[in-house]
Amino acid sequence: VTRAKISSVSTKSRGFLIALSLITSHHSSPINKKETKQQTASSVRISIMLVVFDLDYTIWQPEMYQIDGPPKLVPVDEFRGKQKRKSNAPPRQIPPGSATVHRSKIVTDRRGTPITVFDGASHALAEINRLKKEKMPSLRAAISSRTDEPSWAYQIMKWVVAADGTPLSKCFDQDLIEISYDNKARHMESLNRKTGIPFENMVFFDNEYWNIQSVEQLGVKCYHTPDGMTREHWSRCMEEFGIM
Repeated sequence: VTRAKISSVSTKSRGFLIALSLITSHHSSPINKKETKQQTASSVRISIMLVVFDLDYTIWQPEMYQIDGPPKLVPVDEFRGKQKRKSNAPPRQIPPGSATVHRSKIVTDRRGTPITVFDGASHALAEINRLKKEKMPSLRAAISSRTDEPSWAYQIMKWVVAADGTPLSKCFDQDLIEISYDNKARHMESLNRKTGIPFENMVFFDNEYWNIQSVEQLGVKCYHTPDGMTREHWSRCMEEFGIM
């Protein structure tokens, strides 16, 4: 075999190996990039640091503009009608979510309309209290509300309780209660300044969709609760943030 032929064969072999290397690199590169993205996403899971709730028709019902006069504590027997009933009509039933710090009393307006806490909100607040004690001590709860009667809302929070028996007034950081007619996005900006918590580490529950749209633009994870907060709303939030 001549040297010229050997040189030709060697050149062809090197060319083949280079081509094969390029083909292998072309097919494997996207897979590696995809794996890298997945690993990065899993390593930077966003955590919840602040849970923000609307009040009217998210935590309780009815809304403040719907009740007659300031709220008051009423003995259960009086609400049921045992003391004043003169007919044979059955006594009124105590509605779910009406528990207060006074076991024998509930909150109503002047006409006897009860103010009750939605089951999902009651459950969520109790779960936040539990998480703070067990594994998330830095977790905080706040309020963003445009309620018509702030003083009534503050009074109700002192009376009604979450599922674990904690008064609502003690479920929230007192300096994180935003009640004003401002846009809810302004409330979130105020909470951000007070706490230093990034918007992406906040979650927000509200029954008004236009509030959801406004706050979402900041990067806050929002949950629409059109018929009051349910346990499903809270469960979905926990699942999406990997908290079980």
